[in-house]
Amino acid sequence: MAKVALITLGCAKNQVDSEYMMGVLEENKHELVESPNKAEVVIINTCSFITPAKEEALEVILEVARTPKGPYPYIIVAGCLAQQHALELFSELPEVSAFIGPGAIARLPHIIEEVLRGRRVLDVPPPGEDYRGLPRTRLYFGPTAYLKIAEGCNNKCSYCTIPQIKGPYRSRPLEELVAEARFLVSRGAQELVLVAQDTTAYGLDLYGYLALPILLRELARLPEVKWLRLLYAYPTRITPKLIEVMAEENKICRYLDLPLQHAHSEILKLMGRAGTLQVARKALSRLKAAFPEIALRSTFIVGFPGEKETHFRELLNFLEEIRFDWVGAFTFSAEEGTPASRLPGQVPEEIRKARYERLLSHQQRITEEKNLAWVGREIEVLIEGTAYLEGGKMLVGRSFRQAPEVDGVIYFKEGNLNVKPGALVKAKLLAVKNVYDLWGQVLS
Repeated sequence: MAKVALITLGCAKNQVDSEYMMGVLEENKHELVESPNKAEVVIINTCSFITPAKEEALEVILEVARTPKGPYPYIIVAGCLAQQHALELFSELPEVSAFIGPGAIARLPHIIEEVLRGRRVLDVPPPGEDYRGLPRTRLYFGPTAYLKIAEGCNNKCSYCTIPQIKGPYRSRPLEELVAEARFLVSRGAQELVLVAQDTTAYGLDLYGYLALPILLRELARLPEVKWLRLLYAYPTRITPKLIEVMAEENKICRYLDLPLQHAHSEILKLMGRAGTLQVARKALSRLKAAFPEIALRSTFIVGFPGEKETHFRELLNFLEEIRFDWVGAFTFSAEEGTPASRLPGQVPEEIRKARYERLLSHQQRITEEKNLAWVGREIEVLIEGTAYLEGGKMLVGRSFRQAPEVDGVIYFKEGNLNVKPGALVKAKLLAVKNVYDLWGQVLS
């Protein structure tokens, strides 16, 4: 059997796909190695959501190709870049032995056999195949694991390539998700983070109704699960039932990520998200009324075609009004094949970059003020591990307010280094560190 290394690029959903790949390979007795230099086969699971992600993927592919060890490694490019551009890249990158789409994961052992025989493989099924029945492993044995509850997307946002790459929205059966959750907690996960292109649409295609509240109830019943967290919620589907379940189930973090993309109705209409602003305001009001201390995150695109200074100022005013705990931002990227790439009024790159910096600077003050409001308070913290910082070894953890990898963390300067990852501890927050992170003291 082959020694296989895996490089994962892109979002948490890609990380889940990588764990399915490794599950398939482990079941077929392949050996997973950490370093590409020790591998016979290197799988690069790529992202191509926006142009910078494509550029990063190509850089990584070429870097691996430039550092061979004898006749190895054979390179397999998987994921979104393969799904979107395999035909053209097959001739342009002879260094790559195989291009495979997400629908080919189950055939990965056979593809590796072909590659080791010196054959080039192109296996990119049309988007729409599901992941049912695939085994999964855990690549990262921290206390947090992602649970992908659906694949694809039915939202027709004018800037987005996901429906082209991933196909229509496809919910996974509830019983399969509960079984996978059981597997994840049996392998050390304490926090399950639910992800999909739109987590709040879960079940509509499969059951005919929005089933996320039912799924959350079932997951909360698993005794080993300590926290449940929701990412990528669509504002039009924040229903009273969802809020009710969030209120009744203590394991569900008082945290919600709502990628709103903009705050001006004209720009939202051009984005294909007409009407979401009014609904979002109502949803945010209901969430704050139900959970006064809820942590809210959103993502915005700046420099969208047609965006004028007045539109951008309205976005800044919206940030001031809502006061999100955390905000991510992107400059608009004109992706091939999307309606937005053909819109008039394309904003010059220097203006896009300037608005991006202005938005982040504006939000930094709000985030710092939100974090300062928690200084002096006691809070439950999930310990993730240790880190070396400022010349010393420290515990690192997160509270309910902080999602993994995208928000800040809490550092503990001294003592209690024997606390294990996955422990929930009571801690006092002492100070804000560099806007996003905090210093804390473990109390118990």
